[in-house]
Amino acid sequence: MRVVFLQKLLPQEMLGLSWLAAALARAGHETRVLCLPDPEWEAKLKEANPGLIAFSVTTGDHTFYRKVAARAKELTGAPVVWGGPHATFVPDIVLEPEIDFVCRGEGEGALPDLATCLEQGLPIEAIANLSYKGGASRIDNPLRPLAPDLDVLGAPDRAPLYEASALYRDCDRKIFLTQRGCLYSCSFCFHHAWRDKLYHAKGREYLRKRSVTHVLDEIESVRSRYPLKFIHFLDDIFNVDDEWLEEFCARYPGAVGLPFDVILRTNLTTREHVKQLRSAGCISARLAFEAASDHVRNKVYRKGTTLDDLRNSAQYIKEAGIRLTTLNLLGAPGASVEDELATLQLNVDCGVDHPLCSLLQPYPETDINDITRDMGFAVDSLDAFPEKFNRTTSIAFDRRHEVENLHKLFPLAVRFPKLMPLMPKLIRSKALSPGYLAAYLLWTEFLVCEQNHSYARATGSSSWRTLPQLDFVRRVASKTALKAREAVFGRRFSRQRLKLAMEEDTLAHAGG
Repeated sequence: MRVVFLQKLLPQEMLGLSWLAAALARAGHETRVLCLPDPEWEAKLKEANPGLIAFSVTTGDHTFYRKVAARAKELTGAPVVWGGPHATFVPDIVLEPEIDFVCRGEGEGALPDLATCLEQGLPIEAIANLSYKGGASRIDNPLRPLAPDLDVLGAPDRAPLYEASALYRDCDRKIFLTQRGCLYSCSFCFHHAWRDKLYHAKGREYLRKRSVTHVLDEIESVRSRYPLKFIHFLDDIFNVDDEWLEEFCARYPGAVGLPFDVILRTNLTTREHVKQLRSAGCISARLAFEAASDHVRNKVYRKGTTLDDLRNSAQYIKEAGIRLTTLNLLGAPGASVEDELATLQLNVDCGVDHPLCSLLQPYPETDINDITRDMGFAVDSLDAFPEKFNRTTSIAFDRRHEVENLHKLFPLAVRFPKLMPLMPKLIRSKALSPGYLAAYLLWTEFLVCEQNHSYARATGSSSWRTLPQLDFVRRVASKTALKAREAVFGRRFSRQRLKLAMEEDTLAHAGG
């Protein structure tokens, strides 16, 4: 059977889709990917003649995908299956007319089984992880166990995605994952809901690491077929296993030798970890600060870290000459303006090179959703959730605009700390909010240019063209021209916009 994925073009390749493609291929099925937006997607979908149309959906994008799914069914008559976090945690979506099946949890077993049953006319009642309509009700089949050995799953099959988009294929910075799961229970992250509410799994059962050999073999396989000069390791916590990390850092330089970046957990990070990573080729590391307030960080967000953990891990990274990026989260229920400003001050004190800041979104089934509502704060309806977690908050604070203003000024104030005494007054202004957004977008562009220059130096490709100031002018001019073209000719130029977006540090807010 031919399974067609309809997927938005994102600034990073979708490895989950690629793992599903590998599982489908092992079961004898074919995977095709159509990336949106594409003015010819309807004709391409009809030409592909799918037996099944698949979507991976997150909250915020679900309204868009419902419209696409309805049109896809109208064009082909093929059944539609949804997977991903939104489908898993809001499975009642299967009762909508445009959706036939929902895959809850991991899909490497369920999706091939569904394709086989549909192709052979077999009943679907035994397909674990599947939900479907039973009259006006939802029927949930039992869950199969988590995949216990990631090496057995094999490497993700990137070919269908790369065939669909040369932007992913030709980009010389590619994403790799060495694990699934997480031991921790950060209240805003999907992991605790996936682990505790869906699978009822223990921590070590849920956290699964690929062997170092398996990871290195995948990297070499990708490098032999596609451009590859830099590696983004997208694991939530790269340093969760000391023995694994030691083996990786010892073998990686000889086996691969490419520069890379990682996400580290502050209370696990030691000076020795950072030295190992630096010697292996790490040039950039992310630390999840989230909040400076002990109450917000540990009682509301449930991070289980101390301020010393945050400061010390940042110091180790700076000492090693590694670019320091932080993950920060504004808009906690019950947080004061002083709490939020303290997070900004912490970034200033630690000399953060690239502060990434998000606005809290209480996604379905996460504990922060319950915490927020229990504290009496209204949360936007699911259909009103923002597609981007770094534009607006979905929590109805009285000071909503102050949190959103602080978010826009946050990265600028970290670099220019003389702004700090003015911040309490600046964030109160509603009239200046559009200007803050413009400043945020421009300064974010410049930080990306700095980051690109550091990557270029690490890969030996730096030149006057990669100097941040010149690259900034190029990027701003390119985006301005694209907006003008799109205003006249429509979204046909969106792929050019994505090419610029893929250079940005747009990784989703990690739960590390």
